[in-house]
Amino acid sequence: MQQKKMTLKGLAEILGVHTSTVGRVMDPETRHMVGEEVAQRVLREAARHGYRPNKMAAALRTRRSNIVGVMLPDITNPVFPPILLGIEDELRKHGYVALVTNAGEDPEQQRFVVDQLLARQVDALILATATRDDPVIGHCLEAGVALVTVNRSEDRGRVSSVVNDEYAGMRLAVEHLLALGHSRIVHLVGPQTLSTGHLRREGYELALAAHGVARADMWLFDCSAYTREAGRAGCLAALERYPQATAILAGNDLLALGCYDALRERGLRCPEDVSVVGHNDMPFVDMVNPPLTTIRIGHHAMGVQAAQLVLRRLKEEKDEQGGGQVEIRLKPELVVRNSTTVPRKA
Repeated sequence: MQQKKMTLKGLAEILGVHTSTVGRVMDPETRHMVGEEVAQRVLREAARHGYRPNKMAAALRTRRSNIVGVMLPDITNPVFPPILLGIEDELRKHGYVALVTNAGEDPEQQRFVVDQLLARQVDALILATATRDDPVIGHCLEAGVALVTVNRSEDRGRVSSVVNDEYAGMRLAVEHLLALGHSRIVHLVGPQTLSTGHLRREGYELALAAHGVARADMWLFDCSAYTREAGRAGCLAALERYPQATAILAGNDLLALGCYDALRERGLRCPEDVSVVGHNDMPFVDMVNPPLTTIRIGHHAMGVQAAQLVLRRLKEEKDEQGGGQVEIRLKPELVVRNSTTVPRKA
């Protein structure tokens, strides 16, 4: 015979306390309202009877599901798992869980995914999919859901974001190459629809301009996507256009790995013939040959900050306080490995 499922009321009767006391203890956000001794007794008894709170009933009562939707553009990109881990680690501390979706880069598909998440009563959204002019963000704002972007931002400043300081990262990369003696540096530019591609391009230009390089003398080549194959194609074309290049500053690590493919294809050595710098310090780039010099971004910390920001927005809504939009920029770090060296002799 199947054992009857333990209820909140039944657990309260066994313990000899009010049902509201049990309810407060079972919610991590209200547990502090109950004395430590009583709380531990409730938790022990709940575990002994296999009691679990009815989240659906609680959501109907409080209008909160304690679920945050997280929308990723490409879960196979090694940059995003550390961000996601940071989000989940922080949400869990506050009694929330993440509902993660891989939405791709197509706005219509992203809109569909947002609607599905909202239909499942998520309390808030964290978007890693933002573009500089993003109709999906407008759709989310019209729905009135708490919203934060991570890793990317939009140009209009309608939502809070947690991003990398792209100008600082590109300045570190450019100055590293200049210090080695490079003056013929190609920047493989990431997609300009994304804040990362746009701001890294601007950062490259500002860093060289600060060292007296005229805009007309800067070498840039646009890549169609942040992928290894786009990096290979872009590098091959850039070497045709700028055969004197001694260094390539790639818009991200995947583009940099594509450069490795292109250099091998052309019979060139890295770094003896061409130095390569990436951006992100994604997992395992220290294990390629040669290990990649890159700009390290704290992706786990980025995820933690995004979760903290969205929880703050939820608290502001609960307290009926109108908070302004903020942009948190994380400080990048140059990681020097074996893919950069002094330039080859002319």
